[in-house]
Amino acid sequence: MERRKFLTTGALGAVATAGTITSAPAIAADVTELNIVSTWPRDFPGLGLSAQRLAARIEELSEGKIKVNYFAAGEKVGAFDSFDEVASGNSQAYIAADYYWKGKHPGFAYFTSVPFGMTNWEWNAWIKFGGGQALWDEMSGEYGLKALPCGATGTQMGGWFNKEIESGDDFKGLKMRMPGLGGDVIAKMGASPVSLPGSQIYENLVSGSIDATEWVGPYNDYFMKFYEAAKFYYGAGMHEPGGGLAFGMNAEWWSARSTWEQAIITAACMEEHSAQADEALANNGIYLSKLVEEHGVQVRVFNDDVYDAFGVAAEEVFEETRDHSPLAAKINDQFQLKLREIGGYQAIGDIAYTNQRNRVLGLG
Repeated sequence: MERRKFLTTGALGAVATAGTITSAPAIAADVTELNIVSTWPRDFPGLGLSAQRLAARIEELSEGKIKVNYFAAGEKVGAFDSFDEVASGNSQAYIAADYYWKGKHPGFAYFTSVPFGMTNWEWNAWIKFGGGQALWDEMSGEYGLKALPCGATGTQMGGWFNKEIESGDDFKGLKMRMPGLGGDVIAKMGASPVSLPGSQIYENLVSGSIDATEWVGPYNDYFMKFYEAAKFYYGAGMHEPGGGLAFGMNAEWWSARSTWEQAIITAACMEEHSAQADEALANNGIYLSKLVEEHGVQVRVFNDDVYDAFGVAAEEVFEETRDHSPLAAKINDQFQLKLREIGGYQAIGDIAYTNQRNRVLGLG
């Protein structure tokens, strides 16, 4: 579907605008009101449009029995205020990357993505069939929340830099936008990680307040115009190899929903979780070519020395994460175990196949 057509069709039509609702949980005896706050700007290509599509889909599947009011970042609360907004019950749900809440507990990072972690497919297997959802429920439950997967971006690019990165030492003194445990990794390497919502990255990169930034991948990044300030585009990122975005709900609100309402919300989240990843994969190659051909972006790949430096730093970060609390250790240890079980098969399955396919076809 063309982007222009998408922006003007039903994906946005069912989404209410800010300032027209109240935060009460119901507006009629047979209608449940669901106020969703997001960490993404409105009409934001990729992430933002996915969130709006999910909001519209919940209302559509419920045939209007769940009245959804969607607020993009800044329309009701700031992007990084979404967690407290929902935990307090002022709104009923947020759409975000749960690693944004790492400052509250490092365990949240594992339910988005962690350095040297799982790809989307591997993470899905862990969440759905490997005990991941139960751990996510335990983690979120401590803060009065219930979360479901609702989006994924695939393996992300390593970031935009205004200089070439040839060794781990090149991160020393670098001011880089990178949230989550990935930010902790580059801090170990001498960088200064900065956490910024998506709407503020461009201005900080252009002004020189930061030297580099990661975001998502070519499809999302193309519209951010980072190429105006940084021409070196590196892949692949160790910091966010895959995982998921969160539809985080107030736990009391969720518990009060009927089985039917819970099924509607779950179905819509799972549908969008798959759709967003598929959309990104379908478009990344197209937009990578556009970045190179239209804007002279220079695509690079981190060499082995850089990745080895990432690896040493990541081990330190995982140990510090384990030391945070028994729950953090529990999450990390189960994640690492399942990563090795699932990834071990992937090494002789999909990865072995794609490596040989790409060699024969001359891809990559």
